[in-house]
Amino acid sequence: MAYLSINKLHVELERQKGGIAYKALGYLVDRPAPFIAAILVGNNVALVLYGNYMHRVLTPVFTSWGAMEYLILLLETSVSTVVILVFAEFLPKTLFRQNPEGLMRWLSLPAWILFWVLRLPSALMLGVSQFFLKYVFRVEVQEEENAFGRMELDHYVRERAPKTTSGNEEVDPEFEIFKNALEFPETKAREFMIPRTEIESVEVNELPEKVRAYFIETGYSKLLVYEDNIDKIIGYVHAFELFKKPDHLKRVLRPVAFIPESMRADEVLNLFTREKRNIAVVLDEHGGTSGMITLEDVIEEIFGEIEDEHDTDELLERQIKEGEWLFSARLDISDINERWGLGLPQNENYNTLGGYILDLYQSLPEKGTVVRSDQYLFLVQKTRTNRLEEVLVKAN
Repeated sequence: MAYLSINKLHVELERQKGGIAYKALGYLVDRPAPFIAAILVGNNVALVLYGNYMHRVLTPVFTSWGAMEYLILLLETSVSTVVILVFAEFLPKTLFRQNPEGLMRWLSLPAWILFWVLRLPSALMLGVSQFFLKYVFRVEVQEEENAFGRMELDHYVRERAPKTTSGNEEVDPEFEIFKNALEFPETKAREFMIPRTEIESVEVNELPEKVRAYFIETGYSKLLVYEDNIDKIIGYVHAFELFKKPDHLKRVLRPVAFIPESMRADEVLNLFTREKRNIAVVLDEHGGTSGMITLEDVIEEIFGEIEDEHDTDELLERQIKEGEWLFSARLDISDINERWGLGLPQNENYNTLGGYILDLYQSLPEKGTVVRSDQYLFLVQKTRTNRLEEVLVKAN
């Protein structure tokens, strides 16, 4: 059990550093089938010797008590079974479950010696087994490759993750990038998109002069363009195009990609690369606009926040006093839980604190509104058109 649960990647890394214990363990890890065969042979030999020894020890004892032959057999079987269950099953498995790699490292040299002692009979047993599998049962036997998969990498990273004790403790950037890269293929578009309420957009029939002024006001270089309403996005316009002084936005309109909320981050990146796009509109199950994603958003999923001239200050998050916090409504629920340990519920219907409050209140609360959950009170401190900005959170 311990042999099968150890992390092969970590064993290989430690073996490269030197040390006889990890060299022996690495040798066994490289040969899973022969080693397991040797363990099975050794286990069966040990059981036979154990049964014979217990019979020699217990028979005289029970005979001296005047027990009958069938009773002696029953008592010997019971005592032998209890001993082997406790000391060869329950106790070892409990210990190895707690620290499989540490105990395997400690036992690696005895295991290596046992492997060589039993190599000939175990090789014979393995050969006979493979013969029957291949020629009698028609099962194709494939050699197991000692390759390191994503699971080994993920387990290795999580196992050695720095244990943060406070919300302000920073994580090593290199570790964070590596961790993000592993999680990247599993991340869905809905998890890192800019939500619908934060999309800056203009109507297609808006005068170019007004759009130019809106570019200056927002500081963005690109704006989505819609027809009639935000659910009918037809493209985007770049601020640079307005220097051409078009008479209508349609003349400088650029296409956008449309993707579902469930699309994976790596698929979004492939789409941007393949179609040479840098903006995608995220659609919900009804075909409406759920949010938007830029190429920068995708890259930030791996490398973390990328600051540019249009980025605002960091989102507000601080503890006022015990049981009271002030947060930006745009903070992700998962980030709040990780940094501050609030245990706010997560759901596919929302990703941010503002989305959670909207889900609770079922409409947009005004400034000063108190929204209640089972554990917390949410006091809306600041709002902006169609969205929440700052929220004071108090424990009940």
